[in-house]
This record gives sequence, C-alpha cells and structure tokens, in this order.
Amino acid sequence: MNSTVTPNHSLSTTESYGYYSDYYDIGAEMCEKEAVRKFGAIVTTVFFSLVIVFSVVGNLLVLVILVKYENLKSMTNAFLLNLALSDIIFTVGLPFWASYDIHSWTFGTTACKVVSFIFDVGFYSSTIFLTTMTIHRYMAVVHPMSIVVARKSFYCFVTSLTVWVTSCLAAVPAAIFKTAMHNENDGSWHCDYGNVEWMMVGAYQQNGFFLISFTVISFCYAQILLRLLRPTSHTRHKTVRLILIIVVIFFLGWAPYNVALCLQTLMFWGVAPFNSCNVSTTIDYVFYVSRLVAFSHCCLNPVFYVFVGIKFRNHLKKLLWYYCGGMGEAQRRHSRLIYSNGEECSMY
Repeated sequence: MNSTVTPNHSLSTTESYGYYSDYYDIGAEMCEKEAVRKFGAIVTTVFFSLVIVFSVVGNLLVLVILVKYENLKSMTNAFLLNLALSDIIFTVGLPFWASYDIHSWTFGTTACKVVSFIFDVGFYSSTIFLTTMTIHRYMAVVHPMSIVVARKSFYCFVTSLTVWVTSCLAAVPAAIFKTAMHNENDGSWHCDYGNVEWMMVGAYQQNGFFLISFTVISFCYAQILLRLLRPTSHTRHKTVRLILIIVVIFFLGWAPYNVALCLQTLMFWGVAPFNSCNVSTTIDYVFYVSRLVAFSHCCLNPVFYVFVGIKFRNHLKKLLWYYCGGMGEAQRRHSRLIYSNGEECSMY
C-alpha cells in the first residue's frame, strides 16, 4: 500500500506534527510508524550513550589542558575553549532526547523548553565557533599581517560574546514555541513545536546555518590549500591531507542530516512523492541515522580539531604523568605502592 500523507494545518498540534507518533494521518487511513519509533529508540540509546561518554571525557580534557598549559589570550585557544564548552552544553541535551525516544517525553513543558533552548544553544554555538575558527585559520595563513590586531584579548572576547549571543537568539524560537504535547492516538507525550509553521522555521533555520557554515569553511580551506601548495615543504602533503579530512568529515557528518531535515519539510508540505507513506517512512529512518552521525560529529570535535595536534598530545602526556606518578615525592611513594601490587600506570 502506497498511501499519501495529506497535510491538514487545521488539525490539532499532535495531529499536524506527528513525526514522533506511531502513526501519520493519511486521509481515511493511517500510516504506521511504530517500527520507526522502536528503531530510533534502540539505536539512539546505544549510540548516544557512547557519544555522551566520549564527549564529556574528551571536552573536559580539552578544557583542563587549555586552562592548565595554554595561553587563553590566544585567539585559537580561546575558540577551542569555547568550542569545548558549546559541545558540553550540546551533550547535556542528549540524555533527554535518548529518554524521549525510549519513553516519550516525561519531563513536562518547562523542561521541554529549557532543554530545547540549551540544546539549540550548544548546536548553534558549536557550528559558529567551528566556522569562526576556520576564518581565523584562513586569516592567519592567507592574510597573516591582518591577524596582529585580532590577537588582542579584547577582540577575542567580543567575538566570543557575539557568537554566544547569536546562538542564544537562534535558540529563542525553540524555547518559546516548543511545548509538551499529548498524542491522543497512542497516549504518548512529545516535546516539539506547537504547530507545523514553526517546525518549518526551525528546520530551515538549521539548514541555513549549515549552508552558510559549509560555504564559508569550504572557501577558507580552498584558499588555505592554494596557499600551502605554493611553497615547497616536506610537511605540505600531511597538512593538505589533514585539511581535506576536516572538510570532508564536516560535510559527511552534517549534510545527510540537513538533507533529511529538508525532505521532512517537503513531506509536511504534501509535496509528492515525499508525502507517500513508504517514502516518508524511509525518510524517517534516514533522519534517525543521519542525526546520530551529525550529533556525534558535533560532540567529538576534540578528536578532529584538538587530539590530532602534536602539541596537545604532549600536554595530555604531561597531564597523565602528573596524575599517574609525577605529583611529588608523596605521589611517587604512592605510585611505588601501586606498582608493588603488580599494577602499572603508563601513558602509552
């Protein structure tokens, strides 16, 4: 059966926006989505659990190393610090969405608004800081003389503050128009936009941020590559490969998710063939998988942008040595006691 999903904007909230419901209204029949919900619940729980652990550990290590060993007046270090903070903020919302996929929304309207706002702030700030870091890297390589003024801590503070304010403003619609809604068809509760129109605004806003960020990042890295390919350097090819990997990972991580998000809006507008039951179900599966990939990329930024650096790895070794046996004579005595029990502490 290839039924068609017919949009009806006069329906109640839970009927007009029922992505997380088990069914869609399709005229006189129902398009069953229970299998999609169960798939999302299982996959989300397992995957988000891993992402949360790695994100918290990785980003906290970044924060500790930056504060302990690096000069935070540096523009690059300040952006890395803010990026780690935004990723941690983003991660705070993941347990709520994982619980949402398993049990439906059980935290009430206030928590729905607060969690949605915090989550969106983390999402937008992470994307903008990533773009800002790319612009800074572009200026340092292609226009090195202009970076002298930007190194001042005042400009760093103003830039960071602007990013956070912009992210908060972008997250305001979610805080205002998202609410806890009851689906009378299956008795479940959902945290989502109160009407289809604002759901569309939220989706297109995310699409717009992605397109702008990807365009800026692609342009900057293209110019960086052109500049690096000019001089003869034995480290040139390694740098070129790293830059290409960063761009490709960013695109592969976020492009499928944004495409799926856009296709969902076409489904709600009733555009054929996206409004058919079979196609809409396929889009839902693609959305679940692409969302996992996109969210993991945002939370695992330290792996792609920090841990690959030799300098950071050296700081990490010093930090581990400090806590494993280098904190003074008392700690070394304690370490020898540990070794006498047959256990070994190693950084490698």
